[in-house]
Amino acid sequence: MQSRTHLYDLLESTIFTEELDSEMDLWALGFCALWIKGVDLGTLASAFQLDLDTRTPCYLSEILDHHLDDGSRWVAEVNGWIGIVPGFVDDDASLMSVTQGGRQALSFSMNIHGREYFKYARDGRMIVSFEPSWTEERFGDDPHALDHLMDGLRFQITDDDVLDNPVEGPESISSTLALIGRITETDIATDWFQARHSRIGDPSWHPPRP
Repeated sequence: MQSRTHLYDLLESTIFTEELDSEMDLWALGFCALWIKGVDLGTLASAFQLDLDTRTPCYLSEILDHHLDDGSRWVAEVNGWIGIVPGFVDDDASLMSVTQGGRQALSFSMNIHGREYFKYARDGRMIVSFEPSWTEERFGDDPHALDHLMDGLRFQITDDDVLDNPVEGPESISSTLALIGRITETDIATDWFQARHSRIGDPSWHPPRP
């Protein structure tokens, strides 16, 4: 039986290499992923200034070094969805704009302040958004639209005084990744994290200033 944190553990071990500081985690790095359905890769590449001529086979485990070197993004296509890491957008306005014309988009991000955000937009509307660790508060046009897909998953972090089977950060993230798999009707581990897809260069990328 898989552990309740297995998707978080898999993502973390996939993103990081053994050369990195052992104290580093996905919150310290800052992580953002975007999934879009209803658009072809050529249209998406044009919209976000990706150079398809640079498309090269790539595993997710290889993208961190390439992104730091030249701004490449990992791009995967599964079951009609296109996944991008790092994602281009995670703010509400941009995500809703991406979905104009009947498209769907999912955004999941983690930041250095220890916060996580999940968002699901469709046809120019924000359907539901929430912080996985605090699902009591949900926002959007239909905050409970995904309830049927969240069944059996544990998101909300339990209070410190709960000692019996508490929910902690890695399990909350694993549940969020499992939810994305249910929405996209894919296996988030074997179809995305462990599969070879592509990296594509971003000509607009410039290395951060020291």
